[in-house]
Amino acid sequence: MTASDSLPVPESFLREANELGVNFAPGEIEKLGRYLALLLEANQRINLTAVTEPEEAWRKHILDSLTLLAILSEGPGGSRIADVGAGGGAPGLPLAIVMPRAHFTLIEATGKKAAFLTEAATALELSNVVVVSDRAETLGQDHKQFRAQYDYVLARAVGRISVVAELTIPLTNVGGQVLLIKGAKADEELAEAKQALHRLHTSCAGVIETPTGKIVVLEKLRETPRLYPRRPGEPKRSPLG
Repeated sequence: MTASDSLPVPESFLREANELGVNFAPGEIEKLGRYLALLLEANQRINLTAVTEPEEAWRKHILDSLTLLAILSEGPGGSRIADVGAGGGAPGLPLAIVMPRAHFTLIEATGKKAAFLTEAATALELSNVVVVSDRAETLGQDHKQFRAQYDYVLARAVGRISVVAELTIPLTNVGGQVLLIKGAKADEELAEAKQALHRLHTSCAGVIETPTGKIVVLEKLRETPRLYPRRPGEPKRSPLG
């Protein structure tokens, strides 16, 4: 398969997407398959994903991303959404395909990965996507362009909640939400992050079970103290607690 192809969609994916209540507009499924083909082709040159089996890729990358739709669809049609640590593009790129009215900023500090994201967004003709190659800690202190600018901030496989909260919450506007795609340890991580969320003026609005994992919903209650996020690398070296 080459990057010009669209990865065929398995029946299992269509069935589970239907159970999620996802309705696809014409051309969206083909474009999602094209994204996967681009991802798997680029993965031969850059380490973007450990998931390379086609049916598993549809479930782990596309279905997992689309579990956020039920929450995101409750927001304004032109929502500003940031994906922190965008890596290989999920959930940001699949969501941008099925949410053409929303505006997505994909944040990725690794230059080669950011270059792939830019190339993929261009190939998929996603005019609603901007890629920023920088650290979330740096952008979170940019009061002109990025701090408190987003209705939703997403993160998947970025780190424990006590760490990723400091990277995402400063980017969210007051009343906005951070949506974290997590696994079985979500509740354990939330308990560990209790003090961090308090310092960041944020509360947990719920944990939602999905077919592929759990979504932790954090709601920003007040402005983030100016101290946060701390310098690049500091949140991971010394998590708030």
